[in-house]
Amino acid sequence: MAAALEEDEIDNDDYYSLLNVRREATQDELKASYRRLCMLYHPDKHRDPELKRQAEQLFNLVHQAYEVLSDPQSRAIYDIYGKRGLEVEGWEVVERKRTPAEIREEYERLQRERDERRLQQRTNPKGTISVGIDATDLFDRYEEDYEEISSGGGGGLPHIEINRMHISQSIEAPLTTSDTAILSGSLSTHNGNGGGNINLALRRVTSAKGWGEVEFGAGDTHGPLFGLKIFRNLTSRCFTTAHCGMQFSSRGIRPGLTTMLARHLDKNTMGYLQWRWGTQSSMNTSIVRDTKSSHFTFAVQLGIPHTFIMMSYQYKFQDDDQTKIKGSVKSGFFGTVVEYGAETKISRHSVLGATVSVGVPQGVSLKIKLNRASQTYFFPIHLTDQLLPSAVFYATVGPLVFYLAIQRLVIRPYLRAQQEQELEKQRESSASDVAKKKQEAEASVLLMQESVRRIIEAEESRMGLIILNAWYGKFVTDNSRKHERARVIDVTVPLQCLVKDSKLILTEASKAGLPGFYDPCVGEEKSLKVLYQFRGVMHQVLCGDTEALRIPKQSHRIDNDS
Repeated sequence: MAAALEEDEIDNDDYYSLLNVRREATQDELKASYRRLCMLYHPDKHRDPELKRQAEQLFNLVHQAYEVLSDPQSRAIYDIYGKRGLEVEGWEVVERKRTPAEIREEYERLQRERDERRLQQRTNPKGTISVGIDATDLFDRYEEDYEEISSGGGGGLPHIEINRMHISQSIEAPLTTSDTAILSGSLSTHNGNGGGNINLALRRVTSAKGWGEVEFGAGDTHGPLFGLKIFRNLTSRCFTTAHCGMQFSSRGIRPGLTTMLARHLDKNTMGYLQWRWGTQSSMNTSIVRDTKSSHFTFAVQLGIPHTFIMMSYQYKFQDDDQTKIKGSVKSGFFGTVVEYGAETKISRHSVLGATVSVGVPQGVSLKIKLNRASQTYFFPIHLTDQLLPSAVFYATVGPLVFYLAIQRLVIRPYLRAQQEQELEKQRESSASDVAKKKQEAEASVLLMQESVRRIIEAEESRMGLIILNAWYGKFVTDNSRKHERARVIDVTVPLQCLVKDSKLILTEASKAGLPGFYDPCVGEEKSLKVLYQFRGVMHQVLCGDTEALRIPKQSHRIDNDS
């Protein structure tokens, strides 16, 4: 829900930054900062009507920030949901001794009606498109074939064909907060023969511990279907599922039953026991361990016709692309299959993966998968029925080279253009808000002039801290980005106004919320550059937007040589 709030509207009022206090600030720290800003912005200190009006606006803003942060309940709401969370009706009836966790629950309760209305309009479409490709002619051709083609003038291109295709789609339609209808269908074709089916399922959440589902289906391949699914939490660490169905066909009724028992073995490990009775009876046990950096699965199955043992491991890189590499071994009565591959995020909603499968007697296959939001596109390419080193080599190197080329020539330029377009949209949508903030900052700087003059006189008398120049915004220091324009604002006066007893302390918060500041480049990385004098010696420092800053420091000193 907090994420939904963030998507609806960007809240630029940071009360902690406005008061220049830590998020863990005590009541005494809040009061000291509030009193100082009140002395600066009090309307009675200004005779000019325009300055008096501007001072009154800033004084009210500071007073509002202090009222919120000095009240424990309001502060807890603001910390969780920001300024918009305070605007929700119903907080006045909440007990004032609630903890932040209890306040979060209360907020969710107050928003439940709004969520229910949204639920009626929401569907969850999911789809899969699978295209099977037979490319065995690339590696399994006889030399005689080449001779016949060359003599007949037919050319030497290998024959590649699509031999199977599968398309499935499903949507969910919430009926009430506890009832959901799921409609799904699929079409399949293999070597010229195909069919399809359609299914309707009605799911009801009976309690916090479980749900039940009734399923009806019909198709030209298997006939009518009736099924029942049940999910139930037995304990906080254990749950079970059961699925029974009846398939009606020309050969009679085919009943089936599948049950599974799962248990949390520890924080990151699950154990599963599954029993299946019907056309393909089997017993399966597996252990799955999923951590932040890896995923491990070990499974054993005894069944008719498939009995196997399987082990897989996946390593997750902690990078922006969420890259994963994986490998697995599966051996049974059908033979042995070794798979290895990788997947990576190529855009905000897209993940691309490739897996090489080498097996006996299955041969060599390359499987390419693209996940785009809730849609999956799957392309299994069968390369050879034999274990040919050349097929394994090209299946491994080919996708890697192709991906690197596409990444450099298509994906990166596209993402860069998309990012610039989003930044431009963000600038346009926030233009009025930035103009308002700029006006407030300029008014704040005018109101600071007299206080800054007194502060500079006091600091000069004791060889203290004098802010000579201060700039805030986007600096272009990389030679490769010289075409970009620096967007910075002069914040010398606001920073000098924050100097007290020859010290300047800024907390870990965006500096755009400080008095006299505003955001000159919305959505882009910003920094603060300060050139100051302390005890007659020049100092300089550059810090990030949300980094804490404390000056003066010996490390900021500028050597005479430089």
